[in-house]
Amino acid sequence: MRTVRVVGFDGADVLVRVVDAGEGASETGRIPLHDVSMRRAGHPSELFTVGQEIEAEETGRWRGGQPHFSARACENPALRAFLLGCAPGQVVTGTVAGVHGFGVFVHVDGEPEGMCTGFVRVPDLTWGWIEHPSQAVEAGRRITAEVITAETRSGQIALSLKALQEDPLIRFAGQAGLVLTGTVVRILPFGVLVRLAPDVVGLLHLSEPGGGPSATPGRLVAGGEPITVKVTEVDLERHRVRLCAVGRAAES
Repeated sequence: MRTVRVVGFDGADVLVRVVDAGEGASETGRIPLHDVSMRRAGHPSELFTVGQEIEAEETGRWRGGQPHFSARACENPALRAFLLGCAPGQVVTGTVAGVHGFGVFVHVDGEPEGMCTGFVRVPDLTWGWIEHPSQAVEAGRRITAEVITAETRSGQIALSLKALQEDPLIRFAGQAGLVLTGTVVRILPFGVLVRLAPDVVGLLHLSEPGGGPSATPGRLVAGGEPITVKVTEVDLERHRVRLCAVGRAAES
């Protein structure tokens, strides 16, 4: 964190001079518009005045070595201190504040009052296949998650519930080469997703045996329908299961 003095404005950016650069040193930098403040304003001049000293975080050096700063990363000392105390890999607890199609907001225990700092992206919710985050969590639920990153500039902590769960493919790896019966969970333009176990979904691609180049998934199977497939590959690194078709499961 550095102390800088506002010396002017360049469009919507704030021009600053580093106050703590050392005796005899004078370094001029810039605060881009997106790093000015978490508060809304038509122009940075509504928030800062020339000559005002503020705290800012150096974010990097750009053209000609000019330093760029973020004032928003330092404007809430309590929030900044909390975020800096959340290291990647740390396990935290919290309460789900909201569930949306793009992810889940979480009130992380210990965060400043009135803030909501946690966010879980859909891919970080569970190893299993879900159509919507509400299938994994619900508002008001207490959760335990692992910190991926804590960003002072965004005021947000990226969390993962999945990181604390065992990868189901580790136990499933020995199934490669076996013929199994699964259930079609989704039909895609290029193939079919088949649920083989509670948290294991494989892809039957149109290019695999059982689907010729002119075949379309909708003609091969329907959603919810049982299907017999052969597991051709279990890729732990890419977390991917590839399938080829054997035949429809006998209807009961």
